[in-house]
Amino acid sequence: MTHTIVVASVKGGTGKTTTTLNLAVALAEKGHSVVIVDLDPQGSIGLALAQKDTEWVGLAEYLMDAASLEDAVLKTKMNGLSILPRGRLNAVDVGEYEQALYNGDALVGIVKKLSGQYDFILMDTPSGLGMITRAAMRAGAYLLTPLQAEPLALRSVSQLLRVAEHVRQNENADFRLLGILPTMVNLENDASMDVMNTVWSGFGGILDTYIPRADVFATANAAGVPVDFLPGKKRPEARRFEKLSMELELLIAQMGDEIEGANERVERRLV
Repeated sequence: MTHTIVVASVKGGTGKTTTTLNLAVALAEKGHSVVIVDLDPQGSIGLALAQKDTEWVGLAEYLMDAASLEDAVLKTKMNGLSILPRGRLNAVDVGEYEQALYNGDALVGIVKKLSGQYDFILMDTPSGLGMITRAAMRAGAYLLTPLQAEPLALRSVSQLLRVAEHVRQNENADFRLLGILPTMVNLENDASMDVMNTVWSGFGGILDTYIPRADVFATANAAGVPVDFLPGKKRPEARRFEKLSMELELLIAQMGDEIEGANERVERRLV
């Protein structure tokens, strides 16, 4: 069974792309097959991996019938992890790109074609509540929203949840909130700590896992790699995404959806 997770937030700079990329790596390291779908017109996944704006064929070419979906999906050097990049989108054509994703069932069709090939589809969306985010919610099964641990982000998260509920009631009855992920958490900062105290005191949907504010993310972005691909000892921040992947798997299972390989064990011998 394929699980389609929409990573979205109202506010920019909350860590959507960082979350999508590093969660995908954590899931693939556990043996899952994962595809990242880069829906952001900026091509954020490609930028995070230090790729040139015209480096990869992708979603834009598929929508224009200039490439098949198979040709648009890029298999990475990591076993089990693929990327459907944004493609070579001219900035002046962003409006048409958004319309193509929103109108009809283009994105629903893409998800259907990818389903069965992957255990997880992770959709990285642009910031805000525009057409692409709505199209992703219409095509997806779960919402994962990074919540930057600062007051403005906390005030805006309710807007996203209202839109998600509207989509569930009117467009996609299977769409559900998977979790709200606190990001850029600094427990030594009073404002950040106030936000965390607010969400920890009973804010619905908050995940146990949180992602701290750390310089290692800037280092990884500069190198164009996920955090776990940096040389040297395994970073604690990479282990955060391992924990996140386990928490999300548990939540999906609790919702009644089977995760392939999650509970499978092989026979072992101690001596």
